[in-house]
Amino acid sequence: MAYKLLKGKRGLIFGALNPKSIAWQVAERAFEEGAHIMLSNAPVAKRLGEVEELAKACNSEVIYADATNLDDLEMLISASVEKLGGKLDFVLHSIGMSPNVRKDIPYDNINYDNYLKTLDVSALSFHKVLQTCRKLDAINEWGSVVALTYIAATRTLYGYNDMADAKAALESIARSFGYIYGREKKVRINTISQSPTLTTAGSGIKGFGSLYDFSERMSPLGNATAEECADYAITLFSDLTRKVTMQNLYHDGGFSSMGMSEEAMTQYDKSFEECK
Repeated sequence: MAYKLLKGKRGLIFGALNPKSIAWQVAERAFEEGAHIMLSNAPVAKRLGEVEELAKACNSEVIYADATNLDDLEMLISASVEKLGGKLDFVLHSIGMSPNVRKDIPYDNINYDNYLKTLDVSALSFHKVLQTCRKLDAINEWGSVVALTYIAATRTLYGYNDMADAKAALESIARSFGYIYGREKKVRINTISQSPTLTTAGSGIKGFGSLYDFSERMSPLGNATAEECADYAITLFSDLTRKVTMQNLYHDGGFSSMGMSEEAMTQYDKSFEECK
């Protein structure tokens, strides 16, 4: 159901790759809610993804750009403002990648060149987007910027590797820049800490299936889907949350507040019985 929460608003969405992507779902919901949007992804997504189809469905355009490159970002953000006919009202940062995870290199024997790439793509790109938007004065007052994160930023989860460090930096950037941008332009900056989600990127995490199942058993409401995350993001883009900023907002079915659930304990006990 659409409520027209974003009627007349303009937004830039990073990271849509295919229908499994949270960014893809956010783009569809934003369009349903009346927003005019621009899409962006890395140039490699042009041959790997289906983002052109999404652009057609949302009466939008795709501008391919490297979110770690300041020149690319200036081009992208300037072009988005021009094509949309005015400053942005919301931005979604849904960008993350770890070469160490992709190559199954363990955290305790990490490749540092890969590590720096992880931080640049998954965290520093967020700072670069914010810095470029501020430099170009590209976001309207009371605009909203949202980035996607995960609870591994604050808790150790086996197999999440250097992405955990990147997410911790991402959340810190939201707080630090949130103060500056909020004080100057009333721009809100928040992160959504989402459940394990069956996206193309998420599926590459070692042991993701077990992590997903564990989280599902632990969460009283179950894991949040990509579609449900999109609904939540829309509320943060809307005027209904004008005084919410610098927050890391858990969207995880209650997982972040749990210690042990009955369902998880039952499964845990079964594992002991099977070993007898």
